[in-house]
Amino acid sequence: MSANLLNTKLEFAKNVVKQAGAFIRQHLSDDLEISEKTHFDDLVTNLDREVQEQILTQIQMTFPQDHVLAEENDVRHDIKDGNVWVLDPIDGTTNFIVQRDNFAVMLAYYESGIGKIGVILDVMNDNLYWGDGSSTYKNDVQIRLTAKPLRQSLIGVNTYMYRTNAGGLLDLSHESLGVRAIGSAGIEYVNILEGKIWGYFSNLSPWDYAAGAVLIAPFGYITQQIDGRPLIFEGRQMIMSVPSNQLDKIKAYLK
Repeated sequence: MSANLLNTKLEFAKNVVKQAGAFIRQHLSDDLEISEKTHFDDLVTNLDREVQEQILTQIQMTFPQDHVLAEENDVRHDIKDGNVWVLDPIDGTTNFIVQRDNFAVMLAYYESGIGKIGVILDVMNDNLYWGDGSSTYKNDVQIRLTAKPLRQSLIGVNTYMYRTNAGGLLDLSHESLGVRAIGSAGIEYVNILEGKIWGYFSNLSPWDYAAGAVLIAPFGYITQQIDGRPLIFEGRQMIMSVPSNQLDKIKAYLK
C-alpha cells in the first residue's frame, strides 16, 4: 500500500474514533439498555452497538474493499486475510456503566496480519493515542518512552489471572513494585504509553489488543501469548505486552 493511502486511512481512523468519543460523551446521561452476553459481568449496552454500527458504516462506505473484525454482533473476519479493521467500540463497558470513566474506543488496521495503524481514545480525558507502527503520538505530541527495569515498575493485570496465578502471573508480580487493575485494555495500553506501568497481562480478544500492540511496538514492546507463542487473533487468549529486551528475565516465572 502507498504511503499516501496509509496516511489517508490513519487520518480516517483518528477522525471516526474522535467522533465516536464525542457521541459517547453526549449520551453519558442517557438511560442505557444493558444486556448480558456470556455472564452477568460480561455486559453490552445500546451505545456499544450504536458506536460500532457508526464506525462500521463509515469504514464500509469509505473503504468498501476492506474487512472488519469487531466485538459486537458477531462481526468477524480472519485478520490474516487482506485489509482488516479491528474495532472495539467501548472497551471497558463495565467501567462505562458503573463509573462513567476508564473506558476507551479502539480501532486498528491490519494488512495480511501485520499491524499498520493503531488508535485509542481515552474517552473521558479526550486524549487520542495514535500511530503507524513506527512512531506513536498523544494528540499532536510524539511520545518518547523507555521502559524501566521490572523491579522499578508496576504491572497492569487481569484480576482473575493474578489471584489464581494463571500463567505464573502472581509469581512474576513479586519481582515488580506491585500490580494495578483498571478493567480496560485500552486504558492499560495508555498507561504503558504514559510510563505508568511496565507491562500488561490479561485474557483478551483480538479487538482488545490489536490497537495497543501497534502503539507500543515502536518502543521495543512485544505483544504475545503469555507462554511465548505468537498471537492468533482468534477467541480469548492469555497475552502479555512487555519490553522485548526484558523477556529473558521474566521467562522463568511464566508458564
